[in-house]
Amino acid sequence: MEQQAIWAIIIFLAMYALIISEKIHRTIVAMAGAVLMVVLGIIDQETALHHIDFNTLGLLIGMMVIVNVTAETGLFKYMAVEAAKKAKGEPIRIMIVLALITAVCSAFLDNVTTVLLMVPVTFSITRQLRVRPFPFLVTQIIASNVGGTATLIGDPPNIMIGSEVKELTFMAFLQNLAPIAILIMAAYVPLFVLLFRKQLETTPEAKASVLAMDSSELIEDRRLLIKCLTVIGLTLAGFFLHQAFHLESATVALAGAFLLLLLTGEHKMEHALTRVEWTTIFFFVGLFVAVSGLVETGVIAKLASGAMEWTGGEPVASSMLILWLSAIASAFVDNIPFVATMIPLIQEMGQMGVQNLEPLWWSLALGACLGGNGTLIGASANLIVAGLAGKEGHPIRFVEFMKLGFPLMLLSVAMSSIYVYLRYLM
Repeated sequence: MEQQAIWAIIIFLAMYALIISEKIHRTIVAMAGAVLMVVLGIIDQETALHHIDFNTLGLLIGMMVIVNVTAETGLFKYMAVEAAKKAKGEPIRIMIVLALITAVCSAFLDNVTTVLLMVPVTFSITRQLRVRPFPFLVTQIIASNVGGTATLIGDPPNIMIGSEVKELTFMAFLQNLAPIAILIMAAYVPLFVLLFRKQLETTPEAKASVLAMDSSELIEDRRLLIKCLTVIGLTLAGFFLHQAFHLESATVALAGAFLLLLLTGEHKMEHALTRVEWTTIFFFVGLFVAVSGLVETGVIAKLASGAMEWTGGEPVASSMLILWLSAIASAFVDNIPFVATMIPLIQEMGQMGVQNLEPLWWSLALGACLGGNGTLIGASANLIVAGLAGKEGHPIRFVEFMKLGFPLMLLSVAMSSIYVYLRYLM
């Protein structure tokens, strides 16, 4: 193997090790790895820029702006408190309803943003109920990853796959992944009740305090809410129709974001743009450049040929390998760098003669998104919830989460295996 390929592998593995160790922030690691790839001459700057997926970045930034402005209206707090009241203050019912809200919002907003909005409200409700927040937070993490699986914009791995494979539109993701996401969530709800019902007992007084909460006071700006809901509606319509108009999903998201900023004025713009998670955006930039080093030096092509030899290019074996490998790997490393490595590998398999890549793409999406539930470091949403919980004095322990998350993840991947086989491979 030539020297540049060896250096590319060393840099990439070192990045992975540092990201897993969490000793240095993953954004710094990714950007440092990207800079090293260019400085050592593994790739030149022009090639590096060519490999950055601006469609993924634009979609993330656009949706972050829309959600940050909408959050100022108090809509998400209102939804959570109304849900708690409709559940008659019963903790187990509230937990299930909040998990379902998280799943639905994660499908249409993105799971990272959804948990950022849901967790503070969850703490407010659990304080009123005087119950431990752990069951609420865990079910929301799991629901966010399942809900995010259902659409193109729900989870970063899906955004990356949809951006790279143009025929996989918003509607294609919805038609192919939403059915299995709904089935998995339906299987999880009774399991959540079984696992947590004994931990969620409270007093009649605590229930009464939840019922006494006034949700109408939580809507802080009704005029802004109308503008936000209008723009969200137009943006979602744009996602459904983006292929018909020959528009990329990033164009739709950024058009929605800047239409909302146009309607709300520049005082909202600075606030919304400062709250965009720029650390996540630059993490993606560094990652795309680092993976491009593996692509340009032929490392990905060698991995693809190895996978082809192992499965013989046979569709069932290839799909199941990608599904289970993605799930297990994504449980232990953040699914974003893993998917960034797998996308060019599947494309290479297509060039080597695999005729129908569609089952492989859906297997990658399902494995990467659902595998994120296996451990606390499996997905960005998990890490965000754990960080917020730690600040509130209720840290989520790695092993405690894994005891619940890993078996549930295995169940969802087993269900997905049956679904992929029956729908695409029979």
